[in-house]
Amino acid sequence: MLKRTIENFSLAQICDSGECFRMNQISEDTYSVIASGRYLEVEQHGAEVTFFCDEEEYEEFWKIYFDLDIDYASYIARINPNDTYLRNAAEFGSGIRILRQDLWEMIVSFLISQQNNIVRIRRCIQNICESYGEQKLNDRGEVYYAFPTPEALANLTDDALKECNLGYRSKYVVRTAKSIVAGEVDLDAVKEMPYKKAKEELLQLFGVGEKVADCICLFGLHHLQAFPVDTHIRQALEMHYKRGFPRRRYKGYEGVLQQYIFYWELRGGD
Repeated sequence: MLKRTIENFSLAQICDSGECFRMNQISEDTYSVIASGRYLEVEQHGAEVTFFCDEEEYEEFWKIYFDLDIDYASYIARINPNDTYLRNAAEFGSGIRILRQDLWEMIVSFLISQQNNIVRIRRCIQNICESYGEQKLNDRGEVYYAFPTPEALANLTDDALKECNLGYRSKYVVRTAKSIVAGEVDLDAVKEMPYKKAKEELLQLFGVGEKVADCICLFGLHHLQAFPVDTHIRQALEMHYKRGFPRRRYKGYEGVLQQYIFYWELRGGD
């Protein structure tokens, strides 16, 4: 267990921001996270955050996962002072961070996210983890499940994951797993690619379109210039940025601002 004082960090906002689906609130101030086969509980009171792990695991994994070396206040400070809408959105969601998540998990998560809501996405992912992921134990001896590997899903029939409530998305996930196992898309190579090239590669996967590819680039590859446009973002752009979002002004971190907008539209905005 170790404590850190962290500004611009909110477990509640990260959990509800639609970027991760294996983070859950387990008490008023405590959240559990499952990532890359690891289990963590984190407690927060204001800027004081308690990580229930040892310092080595924190430094080697969780500090990186939560992107804690990056000064998110600097992103907010650079917002055009005349852009009241964006400033309000950033202030409202100022505790959000772009997590450094596993690429394969993000591919599956955002294939499942299509025409879906956060509650159902979480349930679908929990179902496939419990059905096809490796069973593990946390420090209290409680069972949790790692995210299933591509190999664990590649031999399924197209409709097998309908039993996990994926519906028509089942074939997207199964066929994508097959193509990755077959080497048609090399995820290790994708991790080394710049944003545009990585997005081109991801678009080759069955069921991956523009929005999903950008979500994967942002949340699975940490390409902060990716700017996913879903229904919430499209509505915000039509209302507040009729000439388009000023991406050139915010070059290199547009995706951070996209998350502020998304969270504002989802949770608090007008």
